[in-house]
Amino acid sequence: MNLNVSANDLAGLKVMVIDDSKTIRRTAETLLKKEGCEVLTAVDGFEALAKISDQKPAIIFVDIMMPRLDGYQTCALIKNNPQFRATPVIMLSSKDGLFDKARGRIVGAEQYLTKPFTRDELLGAIHRHVSTVSSH
Repeated sequence: MNLNVSANDLAGLKVMVIDDSKTIRRTAETLLKKEGCEVLTAVDGFEALAKISDQKPAIIFVDIMMPRLDGYQTCALIKNNPQFRATPVIMLSSKDGLFDKARGRIVGAEQYLTKPFTRDELLGAIHRHVSTVSSH
């Protein structure tokens, strides 16, 4: 899917990327900043939850395999909070398993991306789930 969107289409959009891999965080951050997004990062669910309540991102990408609080637990906590229930959560995983996708749906994730993801997959997820972007 090729997305021909104007460069400032995502300008100022707050996107959170939660991953214990510095490489993944940096890759996502670089891609998203090029599109004009404001990028928030966290190394795990605990750090993320504090930043989410403070910064209120429009969309959240969360890795499944993380120490302390994994992606499923993090997603469930986000979705259990009435203030953030409507915030789209996209699961990131290096495994492309049906079980993982099903479990992601159970905890309320909107979508599932397999790592390594492409620029189009990342932006496609944002366009699919953030209504303010697609209404331009």
